[in-house]
Amino acid sequence: MITITLPDNSQRQFPAPLTVADVAASIGPGLAKAALGGKVNGQLVDTSHRLDADVQLAIVTDKDADGLEMIRHSTAHLLAYAVKELFPDAQVTIGPVIDNGFYYDFSYKRPFTPDDLAAIEQRMMELAKKDEPVQRRVLPRDDAVAYFKGLGEHYKAEIIASIPADQDVSLYREGAFEDLCRGPHVPSTGKLKHFKLMKVAGAYWRGDHRNEMLQRIYGTAWASKDDLAAYLKRLEEAEKRDHRKLGRELDLFHLDEHSPGTVFWHPKGWTVWQEVEQYMRRIYRDNGYQEVKGPQILDQGLWEKTGHWQKYRENMFTTESEKRDYALKPMNCPGHILIFKQGIKSYRDLPLRFGEFGQCHRNEPTGGLHGIMRVRAFTQDDGHIFCTEDQILPECTAYTALLQAVYKDFGFTDILYKVATRPAARIGSDESWDKAEHALMESLRASGCEFVIAPGDGAFYGPKIEYTLKDAIGREWQCGTMQVDFFMAERLGAEYVAEDSSRRTPVMLHRAIVGSLERFIGILIEQHAGALPVWLAPQQVSVLSITEAQAEYAAEVAKTLQKQGVRASADVRNEKITYKIREHSLQKVPFILVVGDKEKANGAVAVRARGNRDLGVMPLVQFAELLQQDIHAKS
Repeated sequence: MITITLPDNSQRQFPAPLTVADVAASIGPGLAKAALGGKVNGQLVDTSHRLDADVQLAIVTDKDADGLEMIRHSTAHLLAYAVKELFPDAQVTIGPVIDNGFYYDFSYKRPFTPDDLAAIEQRMMELAKKDEPVQRRVLPRDDAVAYFKGLGEHYKAEIIASIPADQDVSLYREGAFEDLCRGPHVPSTGKLKHFKLMKVAGAYWRGDHRNEMLQRIYGTAWASKDDLAAYLKRLEEAEKRDHRKLGRELDLFHLDEHSPGTVFWHPKGWTVWQEVEQYMRRIYRDNGYQEVKGPQILDQGLWEKTGHWQKYRENMFTTESEKRDYALKPMNCPGHILIFKQGIKSYRDLPLRFGEFGQCHRNEPTGGLHGIMRVRAFTQDDGHIFCTEDQILPECTAYTALLQAVYKDFGFTDILYKVATRPAARIGSDESWDKAEHALMESLRASGCEFVIAPGDGAFYGPKIEYTLKDAIGREWQCGTMQVDFFMAERLGAEYVAEDSSRRTPVMLHRAIVGSLERFIGILIEQHAGALPVWLAPQQVSVLSITEAQAEYAAEVAKTLQKQGVRASADVRNEKITYKIREHSLQKVPFILVVGDKEKANGAVAVRARGNRDLGVMPLVQFAELLQQDIHAKS
């Protein structure tokens, strides 16, 4: 007898070996129809997987995360199947699952067109409706190489040839198409109903620019029609919010091939930058941080001592002077340690908090650059706290509360928290790791935060908290971090005099709230769809005259507001007022003040708030008070 233990701990016994599909059928016809795969002792398998011993089994359906991944994986194969049907000369390479979908790379003699993409998607739908079974078989590696060479699939043969010779490989067939894959897959193509092809892009074979440029077709797949529609709606909304598009339309910044991966800030964009930086500078000042500034270029020997040279050399920009090698800093930490080391530090000086708006450079690959979100030159709101082990908990607790307040001011209230714990390869004693992990978790509990644990995801030198923002359309952005470091200060010889007069190494807490200012401003632009809160808006008020007769009054109103610290300007052009209102509305100015003869005579303004809200006519003094309330409230 074979005993199958189900997730609710109930057990079923069977007299002979059977498949996962058989178990699902024994539970009920509904589950048999819904089954996509199984989880046998925690391992994902096909429904055809044979059970010949006692196991724990969970039936996987499209309601499970694993089921959705199987759908996407199988849809990638369906894509390749359709491409081979329509373009027999195309060669298939790899097709993995990615966030929200999948892609597949192809080698073909000409670029795929939008019409080709539509035809491929239509063919996928036709193949799915045929509901062909997906069948698995296993071959010795060399037999599989010969098989794919015989099909003319040289890329696939090359992939298989890189597998050790003594290993077997699994192949999955659906209809006339067979592909290399570990699996598992859905039982038949009929399970694949809700998908869409998104775009074609270039991708080098094996990610190496020296190899052939392949064509990568991206797609998305979901468990239901509603899920697919919701995702496409989110994409549509995300496209409207794209910071690159809004950056051009609102004249905030531009990117230029003369300096790839760096940002050219225009006056309006630099105004936003300065508001963010000055806000964070006040946060430093009000929370016990001392602002410092380190050099851009540091000796190669320093980076060797910290370990960065060995681990990040390929991502570092280097230079040479007088036969001495240097690197542009990819991070600020070593510089802060060198500042800490100047003069004798006592336990009474701890915790010592340094903050820097430090510009860093990382040689990111061109293909990884993305607007101002992923760049080669960026500035961090970088902070380092030098403390004792006993001070980790209070410092982390205070930091989480501070981070929450900052994010709220920027319009983010939905924050996800993750604690990454010790990896297998690490430095430091277990006692120190215990204390650090406990402090991080307790600091979140003290702040009333629910969190998840990511076992083994910490750095080799210490655990960390990752703070992830959820934006207005549900996207997640990992920005803040609090990282415990037992390592770097010791490597660079930083010490303090303890209460017993002994010399000890401080614990170093690496922390950033917004992280890269460039990336955070990009997130802000997308969060608010370019309509930044009044306090951040590059222009807060536009004063519009109706005719030339009010031009002088409009200029006086703007000047009065400017003297109060408001970013205001007057538009006294000889244009129709409707034209001017529309133009300033498209620039997402929070307040438009219209002045005609009546407003001029009464020292008043007609106020239009962003979103086409008419606030009526009011004295300029009253509007100025309203505006300052909005700025102060960060609204």
